[in-house]
Amino acid sequence: MNRSFPDGFLWGGATAANQYEGGWNEGGRGPSIDDVFTGGSVNTPRRITIPAQPDAFYPNHEATDFYHHWKEDIALFAEMGFKVYRMSISWSRIFPRGDEEQPNEEGLAFYDQVFDELAKYGIEPLVTLSHYENPLYLTTQYGGWKNRKLVDFFVHYAKTVMERYKGKVRRWLTFNEINMLSVPFGTFIAGGMLPETTTEQDRWQAMHHQLVASAQAVRLGHRIDPDNQLGCMIAYMCVYPRTCAPEDQLTQLSMDRLHNLLAGDVHVRGAYPSYARRLLAEKGVTLDITPQDEVDLREGTVDFYTFSYYDSRCVGTKQEGDPSTGNGALGGIRNPYLPVTEWGWQIDPQGLRWVLNHLYDRYQIPLMVVENGLGAMDQREPDGAIHDPYRIDYLRAHIQAMAEAVADGVDLQGYTPWGCIDLVSASTGEMRKRYGMIYVDKHDDGSGDLSRHRKDSFYWYQKVIATNGQDLT
Repeated sequence: MNRSFPDGFLWGGATAANQYEGGWNEGGRGPSIDDVFTGGSVNTPRRITIPAQPDAFYPNHEATDFYHHWKEDIALFAEMGFKVYRMSISWSRIFPRGDEEQPNEEGLAFYDQVFDELAKYGIEPLVTLSHYENPLYLTTQYGGWKNRKLVDFFVHYAKTVMERYKGKVRRWLTFNEINMLSVPFGTFIAGGMLPETTTEQDRWQAMHHQLVASAQAVRLGHRIDPDNQLGCMIAYMCVYPRTCAPEDQLTQLSMDRLHNLLAGDVHVRGAYPSYARRLLAEKGVTLDITPQDEVDLREGTVDFYTFSYYDSRCVGTKQEGDPSTGNGALGGIRNPYLPVTEWGWQIDPQGLRWVLNHLYDRYQIPLMVVENGLGAMDQREPDGAIHDPYRIDYLRAHIQAMAEAVADGVDLQGYTPWGCIDLVSASTGEMRKRYGMIYVDKHDDGSGDLSRHRKDSFYWYQKVIATNGQDLT
């Protein structure tokens, strides 16, 4: 049976300022946490160096240089046919320290240009306020998001940009993958906290502060412009029970609730779910939640729900099979029924259909898949072509799964695959782990002329958008 997407479906792509924008010390921008995060690889973890060291390589400093290529890149997005472009604003470009009263006008003007250029091509911006990019000063002086003061700083920043870009931006996301604070991986990139001085209690308290900040920003965004739509963004780390043992079913339930559902429940329902108390208590966590926090959460629920989906993993008490999955944020056991990427991530398009149904059954609000993609080592041929059939296969299978979910009755409004253009990998700091449909001549050692080149997937996705998902050949 032929499956179809609704009229007006928002096809596009996604990037983040810290991994793409560059211009780290230009235009009045202050340093962010990513500017002290070195490059790395699968076998060499990225290092946090405060202050920055002259002999270390920081790939996010230049990234793939949207700061100087924004006109060219937006034209390429328009050529692909984008209806929407998910991007983030660099907080430290607007408030270099993060705690100032007055914003940096040069930073505000930069994004004015970007939004005007998108409007010229009829591309709607979907803007993430905080995408793994806190001003570094908020880490060194305040200790990051475990400090409640950051709530006020964030809301002031949100108010500043939502007032400035009223009429230019209508769709906003508050925090990228806010639930990454449920795992150690998120300590620095999501919470701006130094791992050596951060406890599990700190991480969950930091996530609570972000949930409160998000709720306040949602309420504020609605007041600034009634046409604003504000959403959340969750990293959906799909988990299956490894065996049919009852213990494995309960392990899967607990993992799904704790790492995937808890933050979304607060965002959408406006209160912590009933299961949260026990799951957090078992981790020795007791949250400081004020009466005003409860009011804020209740009154600041989101209008729509977005999430990232890359892969799935198995969990269970029996620990049968290979204990590694490659995607180490949550861990898990390898699923023998799934192929894996070059980085060991399990490819599971049917899991996306399951997640979409799972979420829509639970929340009954519009959904968007705002990150989904395949990291791979693309090669330019002597004639300049970049053949990436593996990426086309990955995207095709996931789009087919989304079409099935729409046929299931899910209200899915858009799709912005990750890294529509090559950028720095957040987990490893590599360039060779490429996600884009546009190749950027930039390499792990910092070399390259930053020229842009269309991959085969560029032309394939152009056709997908032009036919509203009907032609996937």
